[in-house]
Amino acid sequence: MATAFADQLRALPDEALGALIQLRPDLVVPVPADVSALAVRAQSRGSVARCLDALDEFTLAVLDAARLSRAEETAFTSVAAILALTADAAPEPDVRAAIDRLRARFLLHGPEEQMQVVGAVDEVTSPYPAGLGRPADYLDPQAAALCADKAKLRRTVLAAPAGARAVLDRLAAGPPVGALSAGGQVAEPVRWLIDNHVLVPVSEVGRAPRADGELVELPREIGMLLRREAGPLGELRATPPAPDGPIRDPKAVDSAGAGQAMEAVRGVETLLEALAAEPAAVLKTGGLGVRDLKRLSRAVGVDEPSTALLLEVAHTASLLGETEITGQAEVFLPTGAYDLWRALSIAQRWGTLANAWLIMTRQPSLVGQRDERDRPINALAPDAERSGAPQARREVLAVLASLPPGAAPRPDDVLALLAWQAPRRARGREQAHRDALTGAALLGLTGLGALTSYGRLLQAGPDDEDPLGIDHVTGPSEAVRALDALVPAPVDHVLVQADLSVVVPGPPEPELAAELEAVAELESAGGASVHRVTAASVRRALDIGYAAADLHALFQRRSRTPIPQALTYLIDDAARKHGGLRAGSAGSYLRSDDEALVTEVMSDRRLGSLSLRRLAPTVLVSPLQLARLLGALRDAGYAPVAEDAAGSAVLSRPKVRRAPTRTPVNARLADQAGPPVLAGPRLAGVVEQIRRGDLATRAARRAPVTVRAANGQSVPGLTSVQAHTQAMAVLQQAVREKARVWVGYVDSHGATLSRLVRPVSLSAGYLRAEDERTETLHTFALHRVTAAVLEE
Repeated sequence: MATAFADQLRALPDEALGALIQLRPDLVVPVPADVSALAVRAQSRGSVARCLDALDEFTLAVLDAARLSRAEETAFTSVAAILALTADAAPEPDVRAAIDRLRARFLLHGPEEQMQVVGAVDEVTSPYPAGLGRPADYLDPQAAALCADKAKLRRTVLAAPAGARAVLDRLAAGPPVGALSAGGQVAEPVRWLIDNHVLVPVSEVGRAPRADGELVELPREIGMLLRREAGPLGELRATPPAPDGPIRDPKAVDSAGAGQAMEAVRGVETLLEALAAEPAAVLKTGGLGVRDLKRLSRAVGVDEPSTALLLEVAHTASLLGETEITGQAEVFLPTGAYDLWRALSIAQRWGTLANAWLIMTRQPSLVGQRDERDRPINALAPDAERSGAPQARREVLAVLASLPPGAAPRPDDVLALLAWQAPRRARGREQAHRDALTGAALLGLTGLGALTSYGRLLQAGPDDEDPLGIDHVTGPSEAVRALDALVPAPVDHVLVQADLSVVVPGPPEPELAAELEAVAELESAGGASVHRVTAASVRRALDIGYAAADLHALFQRRSRTPIPQALTYLIDDAARKHGGLRAGSAGSYLRSDDEALVTEVMSDRRLGSLSLRRLAPTVLVSPLQLARLLGALRDAGYAPVAEDAAGSAVLSRPKVRRAPTRTPVNARLADQAGPPVLAGPRLAGVVEQIRRGDLATRAARRAPVTVRAANGQSVPGLTSVQAHTQAMAVLQQAVREKARVWVGYVDSHGATLSRLVRPVSLSAGYLRAEDERTETLHTFALHRVTAAVLEE
């Protein structure tokens, strides 16, 4: 079968082979050596499972119909047999389209009258196609006899008690296997069904039947009889479920999404500024503490799950990192990339966050829940890693992008669409999909429940028309440019009011934002923000280096309204009081009631490295720490004593030194990106490489018998091999006549190979020849050549 399967692939034209690779890109990761290797990979369990994961509910149902309609003797099915099973459940054109999809992916192969199902399908899917059990003649002879008599089977089913009929209806809906009660006791309805051979005891799912089994199975014929109204395959949905949601105005959707995008950028900036002012400690188990999360949530003004999401996105975008501060444990602080990020436009900052959200292998909705050990999962902790999170986000965005512009489906409708489009993949990932919807709304990819225009561009990603990057232009992406056209243009001016409030009529430029952060307090944020100048903000500006004249010039340059007199008086009054008192820090101090002793220490040249400074006749200070001050004084012959804040002498003993405790490093899960999407020149190159490899393999098999014998292969009837001198003569003749020749040789690894080449030169102990199929020039050492035969 493997050879026949490979021959079918080999007979495909390049366009059809390229279409198969596009539908199943994992087949060329890495690129197979030839078509035979491609065929083996296409029939493997892993590749078939990945292919099935991408199929919709209706196509999988048609595949079940193909499995059910296989003949027992030949295991062949046909299009007519599949159409017969689905005649009353789905339109024929839809069924034929599903069959074409299966054949294009080579899950079904062969002519329409004798199609085969790839063997790995039965291995990676349920042993009960369409929820139907195994045939009765396989399970039990008595059940087979009952099913053979159609009239008796109908009478038996109609005579079943109410409880037994309920059990039958439940098993007929699938799966067809049920467990008996514990302790060997069987309920009366189930006992009636077993005694009448309607149910058959079995051991395990998919295993051979046993009379003392712990499970019962409904035979296939009885299940199909109970499904006579819905059809053998049950209810089939050829089209995806239509979401029941309102249709929003696309312009309103974009406006709402742009506003939320600005809020997300502001929220991340507020978070990182709060962490810069008060770093949060990294827990021993990794992550951010609950108290710090609550503090940051209050600073941003959003709930804790949203704060956790913004933290995770900022960390993935390398705007937030861990570092050690002298004398403290490891803490979370903004990185150097944060300063560069703040200098970008709002749309570019949003693009950084959105792309980080798309690729991050984190699921923020797990923050606050408990793990399998009943321990809480903290923000930025390793327990929130989920390698499938990026795929779940792209699936959600793809579903939203498939709807008309402005469509705002409910979350349950989105989950229903995902369950229809890829039921195998969506099973068990409902929470990840809901988390993706929440993150898209928080970051502004969706507005009013619908996908924005720039969200569609972000979901589509870059095209593959320029694989070599010749026409690649560095700059903002299309999604960033689309958002940039929606957000207000940055402003470089403010409006100073009489009550000392400063109104910024739009997003401030980075330089203006830095100036406002220094001289005013933020009162409200949004499209137009409001700041207020206070005595504390003016004092803060003076502390960082502004003079009164600088502040006056700043407001004169930035304000489009006259400067109120109250602001001028406030700045002048604060500048006049600023610096009246001086405060500083000292590493240690030295005092004594003996003023002469203090003078002696001050004038001692041996203590010049202490940088002592006299504050009072009996008080000296030094920038060095107390331990170094005491050691230097004692080395100089003095006898100082340390004291505490109350002036009492401190008695100390040497501390026992210990090695620092190392925090276990938890490696981040790598983003398991799927196989690349191939198109255009890349796809054509892969197909050409497979074809060339296949030609080379087949050509090696067609090498003349003398070449294969010289390479050590067994050839019946051959008693001797071509001598080395004869091989040299053949090569010389091929060089003169420019003819192609079969060359047998031993490579550097000791393997015996043969190749069809056209010799170019024969000199200095080497043969140089061209392989016309691969368009490459090969060099053979003559002492490794075992045979040479001209092509016939």
